[in-house]
Amino acid sequence: MIAFFKRYVLHNFGLKVLSLLLAAGLWFLISHEEPAEVALRSPVVFQNVPPHLEISSESIPEAQIRVRGPERVIRQLQANEVRAEISLADVSPGERTFDLTSQQVRHPPDVAVVQVVPSQLHLYFDTRLTREVEIHPRVTGTFAEGEQISKVEADPPRITITGPRRHVEKVNAATTDPVDATGARGSAVFTTSAYVPDPLVQVVQPTSIRVTVTVQQLGSGSPH
Repeated sequence: MIAFFKRYVLHNFGLKVLSLLLAAGLWFLISHEEPAEVALRSPVVFQNVPPHLEISSESIPEAQIRVRGPERVIRQLQANEVRAEISLADVSPGERTFDLTSQQVRHPPDVAVVQVVPSQLHLYFDTRLTREVEIHPRVTGTFAEGEQISKVEADPPRITITGPRRHVEKVNAATTDPVDATGARGSAVFTTSAYVPDPLVQVVQPTSIRVTVTVQQLGSGSPH
């Protein structure tokens, strides 16, 4: 027993005592560290989104999340470590209000959520609609005296758009960026892009649009 005591307890006894004191001192510093707070802006993360459901609100505010914890932890905290999460598992088309509390916030275990602003989020939901619409080229320019634009064609002539049903149904056509055909004679081809003004409506497969502008003399027949 004495040999065991000497071998496992008294061996390097000074180093063991020093280690114990250092550990106790570190614990004391950490446990008595002054708390600190910081406010972080975080995008709201939507989870479990039902198929064919779209958020039809034009703006989704970020959440300002105020957290508190040991100063050393707060100083090292990254914005992406704190985020608000909302489950849309049981959401259907229409209006819905969500509470934003500490229960909806993911955060490191060493910090606590003090406040979430806004405390509620009011959103509109709609079913997703996908359909084709015509492309209407927008052509500007000045031409030689006696000449005018006789024909404008887009290739492809239609594009596919998608988004919340009520927004997509209101889109009559897509528009191209302005094409300046100044000085064009006969047929001239321009490459541009098409867009839809509604920010909630997306072009399914964005592609370059070839716009053919035909210019002819006033009073002359269509070119063959």
